[in-house]
Parts: sequence; C-alpha cells; structure tokens
Amino acid sequence: MKDVRKILLPLPSTSNAEAALIRGYNFARRFHAHLAVLHIRSDGRDIAPLAGEGLSGAMVEELMRSAEHESARTAHDVHHLFVRFVAEHKDIEVVPPHSPFPADKASISFCTLTGNPAEIIPYHARLSDFTLVPHPQSGEEVSSSETLHSVLFDSGRPVVIAPQTPTTGLIKRVCIAWNGTAEASSALRAALAWAVGADAVRVLYCDDYQRKGPDVADVIDYLSFHDIRADTVTFAPVNKDVGKGLLAACKDFDADMLVMGAYSHSRLRQLILGGVTRHVLEHADITVLMSR
Repeated sequence: MKDVRKILLPLPSTSNAEAALIRGYNFARRFHAHLAVLHIRSDGRDIAPLAGEGLSGAMVEELMRSAEHESARTAHDVHHLFVRFVAEHKDIEVVPPHSPFPADKASISFCTLTGNPAEIIPYHARLSDFTLVPHPQSGEEVSSSETLHSVLFDSGRPVVIAPQTPTTGLIKRVCIAWNGTAEASSALRAALAWAVGADAVRVLYCDDYQRKGPDVADVIDYLSFHDIRADTVTFAPVNKDVGKGLLAACKDFDADMLVMGAYSHSRLRQLILGGVTRHVLEHADITVLMSR
C-alpha cells in the first residue's frame, strides 16, 4: 500500500478528536490524499425495543428524546471542531463529500450519517486505504472501542490509532513487530506507505511472540524488494509481558510508529487473559498501525 489516496477518519465525539485531525492532516499532506471525516449520529428510535423490557411507552419516548438531544449536541460539537480546524489549516482543500478531490494536493471533507456505527464505519473503511481512529480516553475504553474493533474485524483494511498527544511531525522512524502470522503480514504490507520514506526502519521480534510462519530474515528480504533497508532487533518481555517489552523496544528506537498484526489469538481471550494487542492498545503513546 505505497499509494495512499483516501483516508477515513471517523469521529464519534470530540474526545481526542483534534489530535486525530492533526495526524490525519499530516498524512493527507504527506500522501497528497483525501481525508474523509465521518460522524455517525445515533438513532433514538433504536431505544424503542426497550418498551418490551418493562418500560412504559412514555418512558421510552422520554429516553428517545434524551438520546436525540445528546446525539444532536455531539454532532454539533464535532462539526464545530472540524470547521475550526480547517479554518486554521488553510493549506488543505475542503471539498463536499463524495465529490472529486484534487489529485495533486491534500483535501478534506466532512459527512454526518445516522445509524449504527459498527455497521456504517466498516462499510466506508472497505473503500478507504486505511482508517485513522482517535485514541480513546482510558485503557478500559481502548480495549473495548467499538469503532476500532469494527474496522479491524469487518473492513479488511488496516487501522491507524492516533496518539492522545497531538503530533505535528512526519513518521520518520518505524518499528515493525513480526511474529510470522497472517495478521503481521497484512500489517507489514500496509506499513510500506510509511517505511518507504522513513529515515529508519527496524523489525522487532521475540521468541515468546513468534508463531509459525516466515522468520525475521525473510521480512528483511521482502522489504529489500521495495528498496527499504531495515535492521532487526530481538526484544525481551518485561516482567514476563511481551507487550511491555515491545513498547520498550519502540522507545529505545525512538519510533514514531509501531506496526503490528492484531489479535493473533481471539479478542475474547485477550480481553480476559491479556495479550500483546491489548497491552499496546492500552499503553502505546505513539502512532500504531494494526491489521488483521
């Protein structure tokens, strides 16, 4: 995926949205790509089935009005943030949704739809080169983020998680976590867009992380076909935690981005027992690209 042309950025709220907009703006400028910002409003009518759960019709109507009011307020706040952002970044062209966008410069659009985010967002992600998502507020929220997981599991495309802290610089130092799995292979392919122009690329591997599949030497060969020079480093778990060891290795490299496969084990297993994916989602403070 060297040629990035369309980036989807779903914004469920204003939480960490500005940091994600800045990251998306940088990506759009770097790739001369289009950044499609999408907000999904919840449908208050989805509450109607609660009438069969012991609530009176009047109570359900009140809940629907409350949900609609909250949805309208959130939509207004997200759109206001978008308008303010593009007013401050005049070097990116604002275009209407679904219209042709300029091929030689960065562009941005904003669209609001109503419905189920877990369905609508993956549909749009399937026709985007990758989806950029804001970093949720807390560790608990990260591991249960429906936007993140709906894209990972239902779009067939990679997802990039923006850091919580706004980052203005370009991606220059890329770490690729390799364990031989199909998920890691998909992430590696997506990483080419950044690795090609990076100052330094490092492939990280660990015996406790490795699964059946190609070894790290094969990854170096693959990258060389794309004129990417990379080194390899073995990292060790920290306090028997592979995820901690992986993030420590990224810090040692001063990485701007971590690339990795997601959920080689089942998501349920990782939510219950922990896992590398879960630890990275909850503790990474750099841009993370995941694929499944």
